[in-house]
Amino acid sequence: MNRNRFFGIALTCFLGISSFAQMKKEVLFTIDDKPYYTDEFIRIYNKNLDLVKDESQKNLDTYLDLYVAYKMKVAKAHKLDLDQNKNYQTELQTYRKQLSKNYLTDTEVTDELIREAYNRSLKEIKASHILILVDENASEEDNQKALAKIKAIQQRLDQGEDFAALAQQLSEDPSAKENQGQLGYFSVFRMVYPFETAAYNTPKGEVSEPVRTRFGYHLIKVEDIRDNRGELTVAHIMLNKPKDAQKAKEAFAKIKDIHKKLEQGERFEELAKQFSEDAATAQKGGILSRFGSGQLASEKFEDKAFSLTQKDSYSQPFDTEFGFHIVKLIEKHPVKTFEESKQELEARIRKDQRSQKITESLNHKLHQKYKTTTDKKLFTQALALVDSAYYRQNFELPENTDAFNKVILTINKDKNVSGIEFLNFIKAEQNRMQRITALDKAKETLQENFINAQLNTYYDENLEREFPEFGHIMEEYKEGLLLFDLMEKEIWQKAQNDTVGLEAFYEKNKENYKWKQRINAVVGSSVNRDFVEQTKTFFEQGKDVDFIKKELNVDAKVNIMLNEGLFEAGSHALPKGYKPSVGVSQIFEQEGYYYVIKGTEFIPETTKTLDEARGRVISDYQQFLEENWVDILEKEFKVEVKPAVFKKVKKELNK
Repeated sequence: MNRNRFFGIALTCFLGISSFAQMKKEVLFTIDDKPYYTDEFIRIYNKNLDLVKDESQKNLDTYLDLYVAYKMKVAKAHKLDLDQNKNYQTELQTYRKQLSKNYLTDTEVTDELIREAYNRSLKEIKASHILILVDENASEEDNQKALAKIKAIQQRLDQGEDFAALAQQLSEDPSAKENQGQLGYFSVFRMVYPFETAAYNTPKGEVSEPVRTRFGYHLIKVEDIRDNRGELTVAHIMLNKPKDAQKAKEAFAKIKDIHKKLEQGERFEELAKQFSEDAATAQKGGILSRFGSGQLASEKFEDKAFSLTQKDSYSQPFDTEFGFHIVKLIEKHPVKTFEESKQELEARIRKDQRSQKITESLNHKLHQKYKTTTDKKLFTQALALVDSAYYRQNFELPENTDAFNKVILTINKDKNVSGIEFLNFIKAEQNRMQRITALDKAKETLQENFINAQLNTYYDENLEREFPEFGHIMEEYKEGLLLFDLMEKEIWQKAQNDTVGLEAFYEKNKENYKWKQRINAVVGSSVNRDFVEQTKTFFEQGKDVDFIKKELNVDAKVNIMLNEGLFEAGSHALPKGYKPSVGVSQIFEQEGYYYVIKGTEFIPETTKTLDEARGRVISDYQQFLEENWVDILEKEFKVEVKPAVFKKVKKELNK
């Protein structure tokens, strides 16, 4: 089973961070004498009360049985030392790191940046720019020279000179010689943050003030502003693209025939049901889930879909890496709401330059939250070791570090950081500090960054203490991860690898795994009964498919579609009411289509072999093993529930 899907199904039963009833904490039950307490049981039950759909699980006696069974499984995982597994430890740390991101941030600043990004995402801007290059850590003299150059260009623009001509002549962006500074349309996150901000704050047709980015100084001309193009709902008919060239050619000919039938007035939805080889959408008339730019695996498919402007219009046949398609526009949707976009925007902000605002704000709050004491003399002594060699990445710790083996920083009186840790930080940072060319500034930044890093580490290490709900989630994730590994070992892998057990289970339950009646047949279909009647006559005369197509599909029209294959009773490719049998059927009418079927080989209902039914048998065997697992665990562990304590829990929860 997919790990994420498992947590979505199983851990929902036992995860929660809501408040719980305030009764005295007592031992509710023990497993092999290990105590489990009332507060955790009450907290989790309260959370799950609205999540559990099975009403029986809301019954406290039933819920306690489920909870004890869950804890027995966790105890079994510990007994097997699954918590000592290296992969388990790594995944747990990865999860904690991901979860802690929600706490290691300034939510107020983050929310402001999310709102700003969303508002900008509603528009796309077409702009040009003129760039004067200057390094972000250039000397003040070089910085002023670059600023003077860009201001001189700005003055010429103010006097009426052409922006494109000046960009081509003076911009230090290498591409400007050819594109005259044109950048095309862009939206949020496409440009560096200061540039983006200036572009969005400049009215259409105007030129910005000089803007400083890490590349240098820019002048930005906003040439156009347009709305985001939003999302679409479309339907498609897809045929697979065989690797064999001849078969691929035949598949494309078939999609062209389907397109001709559309042009003849036949319904897209019905053609999708009959012929589309996208099993996930065929029975829904080919309708795909709503999507926006960049959400599908094929950019070509998206562009074809967005090129449709009229509702119910459809494309010419086209190919992608996935097959041959015809796409139909069902509905155009406006851009996502703020709430729909919020999570994605926050993730992108964390990777963007604007995240520096969040970092700076959090650092400021941590300096206010925690009391720090520094040994200024020891900091000075350590930084004295940093000289010009630092920029050649040749910094090494001194051979004798005894002088630095003492406290250089104390946080909240309970965490001491040594001078040696600061020296190691200096060494680790020498590559990243190359951008700060002034040595004194580099030293100042090293000390500041070190203290900030230690404050953030201290804050991170104490999240469980600072935020009880964080501790609850981490503990429950630990158990859930162990349960997944245990299920994989004891149930899922066993069901797949236990050949003897699987065969015995199949033999006992083989009547549950049957093929329906099947027929090898040719299915003829058309919206015109006359062509189906002619096809019926040809079937009765023993004519083959190629002959019928040649006779009836004339003048570049597809009057009859012929679908050959092995069909199971009830298949969507067969009309309702048809009972598989050898010979030519009567004519059936269904949803505006007429059908006739020529059955050549009838296969009665038969029991599937184990190989034919293996996927379902394994799934059923897994379920069988799991249902009997708790009985086995109850014999392995000694469980003792405290009835008097549980009675008080029930009274508290039933208030």
